[in-house]
Amino acid sequence: MPPKDPPLYPDDAISEPQHNGRGALSNASSRYDSEKRIRTTDGWEAPEQPAGDDELPPLRTTLTRDATRTILARNTSPDVPFDRSINPYRGCEHGCIYCFARPTHAYLGLSPGLDFETRILFKPEAARLLTAELASPKYRCDVVAMGTNTDPYQPVERELKITRQILRVLSDFNNPVGIVSKNHLVTRDIDILADMARRNLAEVFLSVTTLDKDLARAMEPRASAPHRRLEAIRMLAEAGVPVGVMAAPMIPGLNDHEMESILEAAMEAGATRAGFTVLRLPLEIKDLFDEWLRAHRPDRAERVLSLIRQMRGGALYQAEFGLRMRGEGPIAQLLGARFSAAVKRLGLNRIRYRLDTLRFAVPESARTALVDARRDARQMKLL
Repeated sequence: MPPKDPPLYPDDAISEPQHNGRGALSNASSRYDSEKRIRTTDGWEAPEQPAGDDELPPLRTTLTRDATRTILARNTSPDVPFDRSINPYRGCEHGCIYCFARPTHAYLGLSPGLDFETRILFKPEAARLLTAELASPKYRCDVVAMGTNTDPYQPVERELKITRQILRVLSDFNNPVGIVSKNHLVTRDIDILADMARRNLAEVFLSVTTLDKDLARAMEPRASAPHRRLEAIRMLAEAGVPVGVMAAPMIPGLNDHEMESILEAAMEAGATRAGFTVLRLPLEIKDLFDEWLRAHRPDRAERVLSLIRQMRGGALYQAEFGLRMRGEGPIAQLLGARFSAAVKRLGLNRIRYRLDTLRFAVPESARTALVDARRDARQMKLL
């Protein structure tokens, strides 16, 4: 059985001096729940707390098996460059307060707040399911994206190794993969990624939101520290893995002044590609981010929210394709112009990688396994 409380890894993760290393400050009911709840304690859970200490007891991470029957998620959004992805986990222990995936926990009857970062669903059958889907005669090869919803290298991956198992399957089938992560743990799989890169089957982007360790500690409490992400870029590049940086999300008035510094640091570490997005605050994230901002940066909260509204037509979010990633108006245009100028100056994005989809082939072992599975299924129906 997997551990119920996966440990933090001090060499990788930012330490947790505030709120026990969690990003969200609350755990409000999801938009689908009729009742509203708050987190509280009667004091029995933490007898060691000194009198008068109002801190709630630490939240432990709990893991639940996800009984999904498919592993490839399909996407038809016109403003993202992939049509299929794999998410080994639902929820993410990194606890990034701005994470646009938080509202997906509401579909599970859980809160997009603290539940999202403490109640993680994992997919132990991912590699087997992927093998079956890739071996199907109906499958047509294209790049599989990982890290587009929750991070495939969040801390529990060190224990469960589901992402590593998935990479082995993709490598066996010669199916290309593109990864986005903000965890140094991605370097653990350099052996697989470098081998795939030699066949033009892999590329990795590290998401670097800020170079300010204090801001990162508050905003992304269990992700790798900024210098560790830059180190991951360097290690991947030295191993021959095409690597880029995502300066995302850019939050006006909070971290947008760092855009050029982030791109320059990533380029010096070996990144050859770069991208950026602006902050997205759909559904419950608006309230979670507002709460976090007023607690951690009260002196600039009103200004930051005002600047966000100026990029979003007066609202805190725009859901329209295209606009949701970039925003609109003078502030958004300036961010785009700054990014373009920095990329040109630093020589980024000169090479446009097109991962190879023509190498794809179903290994004989997978064909045999698929035939056996179908035979077993027919026999079960006859019983």
